[in-house]
Amino acid sequence: MELHEFLDHVNRGAPIEGGSEPHAFMHAAAQEALRTVAEMNTGYRTPEELRTLMGRLTGKPVDESVAVFPPFYSEFDKNLTLGKDVFINIGCRFQDTGGITIGDGTLIGHGSTLTTLNHGIDPDRRADMIPAPVVIGRHVWLGAAVTVVPGVRIGDGAIVGAGAVVTKDVPANAIVAGVPATLVRMTGFDASTT
Repeated sequence: MELHEFLDHVNRGAPIEGGSEPHAFMHAAAQEALRTVAEMNTGYRTPEELRTLMGRLTGKPVDESVAVFPPFYSEFDKNLTLGKDVFINIGCRFQDTGGITIGDGTLIGHGSTLTTLNHGIDPDRRADMIPAPVVIGRHVWLGAAVTVVPGVRIGDGAIVGAGAVVTKDVPANAIVAGVPATLVRMTGFDASTT
């Protein structure tokens, strides 16, 4: 299986059946990502070196405005798209197999987790994984230790309070907090104009 075939498979939401060819491909690709992540997280790296390593992880150029503060953890990275002026703080964990897109000007607080795979609920099929992308809009701020579950979209200009668990879509310009995250109020700003 080739990378483009695997990405076509997961990006259409097709299950990754335990023991299947896509499952084996995912595990093999994870080894490459884990090697690069280990290189990123051992010793000091300049911002330029970190962007180069992120480019190796994602398989595409990372804009010079992107900043990543290690340690950074990810298990696949070939389905991760970063906009311009994205900041990823210390200790973030991205499970991007199902697809993560982060829009321009977004801030990801330290210790945040973005997940894109659910396991099958049938105990006999528990090794199966169901991909669902996470899409984070422009100028979003995720506070520290936020968890975003598979299939969630966070609209432009939204703020997610520290420690929140985001289990459903967040509208543009909303402030949400809690477990599960619920609407606190609207910001009154229009991020689409910035």
